[in-house]
Amino acid sequence: MKTFGFTIIFIIVTVISSCTSLTNQSIETNQPKDIEINQSKDIEILSSFERTISNIVEQSKPAVVSVKVIKDELKDNKKIETSGGGSGFIIRNDGYILTNEHVVRGSKKITVRLLDGKTYDARLVGGDQNTDIAVIKIDRRKELPFLKLADSSDVRVGQFAIAIGDPIGYRYTVTAGIVGGKNRCFHEKNNLFQYHQNYIQTDAWINPGSSGGPLLNIEGVVIGINSLNPGEGSTLAIDCGLAKKISQQLINHGSIIRGHLDAEMRSVAQGIKLTNVKQNTTASQCGLKQNDIIVEFDGKKVTGINDFEMTIIECQIGQQYPIKVLRQKQEISLDLTIDEMRPELVGRSIRTESVTWKTIGLATRQWVFGSYQRYAYLNEDDRGIIVEKVKKNSPGVEAKIPRGALITAVNGQKIQDVETLETYLDNEKDISEITLDFISTQGTQKATIKLIN
Repeated sequence: MKTFGFTIIFIIVTVISSCTSLTNQSIETNQPKDIEINQSKDIEILSSFERTISNIVEQSKPAVVSVKVIKDELKDNKKIETSGGGSGFIIRNDGYILTNEHVVRGSKKITVRLLDGKTYDARLVGGDQNTDIAVIKIDRRKELPFLKLADSSDVRVGQFAIAIGDPIGYRYTVTAGIVGGKNRCFHEKNNLFQYHQNYIQTDAWINPGSSGGPLLNIEGVVIGINSLNPGEGSTLAIDCGLAKKISQQLINHGSIIRGHLDAEMRSVAQGIKLTNVKQNTTASQCGLKQNDIIVEFDGKKVTGINDFEMTIIECQIGQQYPIKVLRQKQEISLDLTIDEMRPELVGRSIRTESVTWKTIGLATRQWVFGSYQRYAYLNEDDRGIIVEKVKKNSPGVEAKIPRGALITAVNGQKIQDVETLETYLDNEKDISEITLDFISTQGTQKATIKLIN
């Protein structure tokens, strides 16, 4: 019985299949021209798309470059020379190039190779470790082809994305996919201030060495800088809006200067709660206390910690902004002076071996022309060096020299760079004190400092 039943089922399936086959043959016989026309249209559409991609690649490749770097690294307590590199793309016809900061970090020599094989020495205009964006520049008399950066608000999930890079051994590799997501986060464990939601997710795969290359839309405009390959079939590109803002600041100032509220915070229903307010900061000096809840900043309601931190970053250093807090259910109005973000949060290390740090407890950095625009208390004629950090229990603390002050002179001698103060302190080892002229939020001041011998 089981065999008979199986045979009946087999016959029924065979008959149905035969009928279906005959029906399909009938349709194919009656409408061959329609199918040919549809196939032709499909091929035409695919061919048009294929040509579009190829044309974008051909038009964009001359502005995509290979970046080679030479660095000195310590290995077994010995300094050895190493090489590495990545990709980049020209953003102005006078030779400014965007790439990843990690590609050029610590480099002592940078070389750029163009599509035609010609190589040029490049100089580092500026790098920002927080966003992994750097600008380098080459000099050439002839104008260079360049790529435009898109408006980030125009980038849409689902649109086509084309990645071009120049990894070593696989010159001008092209991959394509779609934008899988916007406003993605990727936080490595480090001490840097973390930007939130600044990546575009795409399945346009990138190869080692493609970091710093462009991610293009179907019009050949840059929507991101290819940066990370965390795996799982996706890559991450730095959003074009952030790339545009950071690169312009690097070109104008050579570095990124960020405002900061030096306190620990977390989001709550009413606003932002201060879980710890650090002493000897502008936050504590303005009257902010632990457990205060910030509900309004500069006349606008505070809604979340991410947006608040991004707002503070863009504020002028040393500028006072009105702020409202809830303290034990009472609303209090204060004036908050914005700090500059501490060096460790932006990836700058302190030179603890410097004479200035050892003798007076000050860590300083070079003043960059044009940076005055980020400081409320400085102007374009000011020159000197910026105090980045003041060592605890040091002569600098006793002299009340604040972080962010611009030192303009030592014992009446003008200071133009960090080496000037270093050399002065190193040569004058017999003196017991010095007088520094500096500019801070309190105006122009003088301070006499006793030296540590």
